[in-house]
Amino acid sequence: MERVEEIKEALKGLNTIEKLRFLADRYADRIIFSTSFGWEDQAITHLIFANNIPIKVFTLETGRLFPETYYVWNRTLEIYNKPIYAYYPQNELLQDMVNSKGPSSFYESVENRKECCYIRKIEPLKRALKGNEIWITGIRADQSANREDMHDVEWDEGNQLVKFHPIFDWTLDDVKAYIKDNNIVYNTLHDKGFPSIGCAPCTRAVQPGEDFRAGRWWWEDQSKKECGLHATEAEVK
Repeated sequence: MERVEEIKEALKGLNTIEKLRFLADRYADRIIFSTSFGWEDQAITHLIFANNIPIKVFTLETGRLFPETYYVWNRTLEIYNKPIYAYYPQNELLQDMVNSKGPSSFYESVENRKECCYIRKIEPLKRALKGNEIWITGIRADQSANREDMHDVEWDEGNQLVKFHPIFDWTLDDVKAYIKDNNIVYNTLHDKGFPSIGCAPCTRAVQPGEDFRAGRWWWEDQSKKECGLHATEAEVK
């Protein structure tokens, strides 16, 4: 897409902070960053908040997060004294699902799990992204096999905006080093074998040698374990 190519060209030669500043200036009030308070997102939150870059930061409050995640959320607010906007599921959609199928229907079928992800994450995400032109994410290239064909700047057809992954080329060791060097608060579940942290009922620790996302929806037998937030439009459908 032409806009993607223009942004790629404009970002050439800039460091990570300069890239974020450029996009924040060019797309003022139309740029947003989504955090789930994991390693990568905490690093980007620090880049934004510590350098006073005017990018709105938000999170999806699914109602099923780990206590450790809420702790990181609260400490981040205390440390930077800047807002993180929470987007919740729509009450009626959530109530109808739980009333008809119970609070743990996602264990029963892939369809039920995708329904839960849609209500708790995808629909609130669409509300959060509405009116924005740039979506900043913490995606890295080596996080899972289906992300290796992605690029740091890409067009999101489903949400009709440009996605920018500022630490796309960072390794996990790079992220850990940045967090340590800058004394950034992070989720202690990472130290207990949780490389990817989502909703508590749907996330477990991974064993040595297992795939990065093996701990997400581990009861499902499928090669691509995405909730739909970063899937293609065809995969979401």
